[in-house]
Amino acid sequence: MRPIRSVFTAIAASAAVVLSGLPASALERLVLRMPYLGVDFTINLGEGRSVEEVIQSSPDLVDLDRASEGRLLALLKTVFLSPLPAELRGLLEGSTGQPLLEQALNAAAFIVNLEGVPFDSSGSMLTKALRRAYDNDQNNLLGFLHQLPGEEASIDLSKLAEAVNRLVANQSDGLELVKAGSAAPVSSELFESLQDPSWTREVIRVSVQHRDEPLRVLVLKPQGAGNQRLVVISHGLWDDPESFEAWAEVLAAKGYVVLLPDHPGSNFEQQRAMLAGDRPPPGPEELRLRPLDVSALLTAVEQGRVLAGRDLNTKEVAVVGHSWGATTALQLAGGIPTDQKLKARCRDPRDPERNISWVLQCSWLSGINKAGVADSRVKTVVAVSPPMRLLFDPVQSLDSVNGQRSSRPKVLLISGTRDWIVPSGPEAVSPMRDTQAARLGHRLVLVDGGTHFNLRAVRGQAPKAVIGPVVLAWINQQMTVTSSFTFDAGRWGHPDRRLVDVSGQL
Repeated sequence: MRPIRSVFTAIAASAAVVLSGLPASALERLVLRMPYLGVDFTINLGEGRSVEEVIQSSPDLVDLDRASEGRLLALLKTVFLSPLPAELRGLLEGSTGQPLLEQALNAAAFIVNLEGVPFDSSGSMLTKALRRAYDNDQNNLLGFLHQLPGEEASIDLSKLAEAVNRLVANQSDGLELVKAGSAAPVSSELFESLQDPSWTREVIRVSVQHRDEPLRVLVLKPQGAGNQRLVVISHGLWDDPESFEAWAEVLAAKGYVVLLPDHPGSNFEQQRAMLAGDRPPPGPEELRLRPLDVSALLTAVEQGRVLAGRDLNTKEVAVVGHSWGATTALQLAGGIPTDQKLKARCRDPRDPERNISWVLQCSWLSGINKAGVADSRVKTVVAVSPPMRLLFDPVQSLDSVNGQRSSRPKVLLISGTRDWIVPSGPEAVSPMRDTQAARLGHRLVLVDGGTHFNLRAVRGQAPKAVIGPVVLAWINQQMTVTSSFTFDAGRWGHPDRRLVDVSGQL
């Protein structure tokens, strides 16, 4: 998943006022509720076509503007009159009725309410209101608000604070575990060996049966024969292989051939087309198609259509994934998606473990029954920031000490302590703790100060790839590659961040 762009942020902010039908009358009032202070601020929109008219018709704003010596007027002009993002109209028109948008609107409705009109999670009303604003040459927030139905829209800032506090709480477990643990030491020899490139790169196209278009695949190969082992790296939502190229560089430098497929239904190009209104957001079917991309690549290598002549071992392969790509990796390792928790928890806006990734996870519900797509060729998995709490039964995605010991691939979970998108508490710490999976060989490494995006590393940044060493060490050990650089040896730290194996604390 790439950083949330401004246009998507604009949708999340506007989305809570999405309702059905045409407006019988323009929105009259916007109310900011602050129950903790016992105060409401009312902005009377009425027929005001300028910010000055809005202020003059709103006693609360008149007092605030006077107290700020006119600075409030300048601020409101920026908020209400700045042009809406050019891509917003196309994005909404292409996203109406899609599960991902519906989940975003359901989440936003917890904070914002439009009185007197039935809630419409499809996005249809929002799209119509925005279209009318553009048609009237009022493509700004004030013009958009005038096209909404109902009498009053209210924003409950106490609920916004509640949501923020919940996100903070969801990081507390990880922060405490890192504080109590010891950082892995750093191997200076490894970093010295990464200074000079010892690999080659190319981009190829691979035809697959389940996609209408060939897969674009970034390939990194070691100089010489290497160790004949294969690794696949799966990117996250609205991302691309190049965001993880430095991870592949670390592996290729140590003998691995690395394939990085560009998942066409949820990559950066798909996002670009979605913002232009040419394609809808990724649908639930992508939950099945992404693992099929990886399996199809492995089959192409087996059949000699890709990397012919490299004599690679395709019977034991490692898969690394970030965000949605990490979910893909867990599916390939035998994690079976189930609708049990999706049905039980997606509708509760106050669930203590709710986080931003649940918008994506809850959008997968209708595709869940076809998403069990394990691949027996996957020997081990590294899952970085995986959205997984609602999707998997932990006993099915990680071995449980309460169940029978299995030969399921061992999993290394990696999460950042400052990840606001997929927080470590509910999405990594809790699954590991609930199953006591560390006792069966799975591990959890937390990165102090790691976010959802700063663990990625692009081309030419192999020495800067914070998790590159630990990924290499884990795969060396699980693939039984002859090397002294293994996970248990422990010298997989990085000088830029503290990496802590917290498995023993769980």
